[in-house]
Amino acid sequence: MLYITSPNEGLELFKVLGSDIRIEIIKLLLKNKRMSMNEIATKLKITNGALTSHIRKLESVGLISISSETGGHGNLKLCSLRMDKILVDFTAPDVMQNVYNTDVKIGHYSNYKVYPTCGISTNKSLIGEVDDTRYFAHPDRFNAEILWFTKGFIEYELPNFIPFGTRITQLTISEEISSEAPGVNNVWPSDITFSVNDTEIGMWTSPGDFGDVPGIFTPDWWFPNWNQYGLLKLIVINQNGTHIDGLKVSDVTIQSLNLDYQSKIRFRMEVKKDAVHVGGLTIFGSSFGNYAQDIKVSIQYE
Repeated sequence: MLYITSPNEGLELFKVLGSDIRIEIIKLLLKNKRMSMNEIATKLKITNGALTSHIRKLESVGLISISSETGGHGNLKLCSLRMDKILVDFTAPDVMQNVYNTDVKIGHYSNYKVYPTCGISTNKSLIGEVDDTRYFAHPDRFNAEILWFTKGFIEYELPNFIPFGTRITQLTISEEISSEAPGVNNVWPSDITFSVNDTEIGMWTSPGDFGDVPGIFTPDWWFPNWNQYGLLKLIVINQNGTHIDGLKVSDVTIQSLNLDYQSKIRFRMEVKKDAVHVGGLTIFGSSFGNYAQDIKVSIQYE
């Protein structure tokens, strides 16, 4: 997901989208997931040369990715969408007052209960053996950049260093996540439930475990048929309820959580065994996937 909070921030993107042909390219990729340059040019009835210019513009703002595949007639350039959602929110203030920002490494969890298939890895090597839950307690987990499991939960205690005597008025969490399929499967739904201090705040269904193209930041040594990238999710809890990517998912408000400067904030992600879609969870750190970030936390207070 791309989150835009000001006209200037989205200027280049808006310019790129100001073209009927580029909109048609996006519509084709939404329908067909992945297409070669020749297929797109044929559908749009334009030359490959004319198409190349449009593709480069879409790639420059991160809307699509291009990969090469060897076929019977040489290398094919394949195009696919990289962004699942664009959230434009001009109501957000340019500068927020009284905000504490922090990052949490994905290996810095405080509690977990996971089931195979599962695994954990740094950006240099796997930690122990895959499908062995014992390695989630390995000391090297603090350097983890990707982890995955089929069902269960993982919980983080979010740092809370807002000033003495203040209370929390908004909690924002962003992270790159996906499902966890055997190998990879772009169509592999998973119901992921989010909780704060044992209060369920909402659920999001991940559409799949993505492996059609390598992640932008996924290391070159990583296995090509394993999790490559996820989707960036933005969770906001404020006085109006809980929102994911700008859409309200529950009536749980920040007031109902009763958080202040003394509060422990336990954030849990869970795939329940009785969920409609038990499709697992993969969490990506700053050295894997499409977003160079860990779990980002923003706490607004007064």
